[in-house]
Amino acid sequence: MSQPRQLRSDAVRNRQKIMAAAREQVTVHGPDVAMEAIAAAAGVAVGTLYRHFPTKTDLIAAVLREQGELMVGDVEETAARIDSGTAPAMAELRALATRVVDHMAEDRAVKAAAHALGATDHGDLEARAFGAVGRIIAAAQAQGALRPDVTTDDFALLLTTAPTDRPAAVRARWLEVFLTGLATQR
Repeated sequence: MSQPRQLRSDAVRNRQKIMAAAREQVTVHGPDVAMEAIAAAAGVAVGTLYRHFPTKTDLIAAVLREQGELMVGDVEETAARIDSGTAPAMAELRALATRVVDHMAEDRAVKAAAHALGATDHGDLEARAFGAVGRIIAAAQAQGALRPDVTTDDFALLLTTAPTDRPAAVRARWLEVFLTGLATQR
């Protein structure tokens, strides 16, 4: 079995510039932004963009995947800190939920573009994230900080109902109300 070909360092830089430009351009101009505009914003030739990403769907999927990997990494690192006993689970869950909701608010345009272009198949990331969230929930329950009936479905509900179109202060208040409802009463 052959190993995937390693990209040259200039190709890696170009790919990173293209993905950053795509995220910015889609955020500013929406999913209809031209590939030429993305290439120009990245400072690369259109041919270079198409060598890396043959279609806009491929490009947006890669941007979404990269962001998803970062978020899943954050969730897994949070679970690892809790597993090691170095952090209280409920405080970590609150901080994680805040980071995730804020990230969702910042990336609304990219996610909308992904849905519009059909670039949303990241079930493997979701499975990893919810596996780690399950560990966080179990730890918070074992510490007596979270109601025993809370499940990962509740965290999914938190994500799907988050007011990502509202200012940070509104999101923070909503998150506090939501998480207080999941916490045990002390």
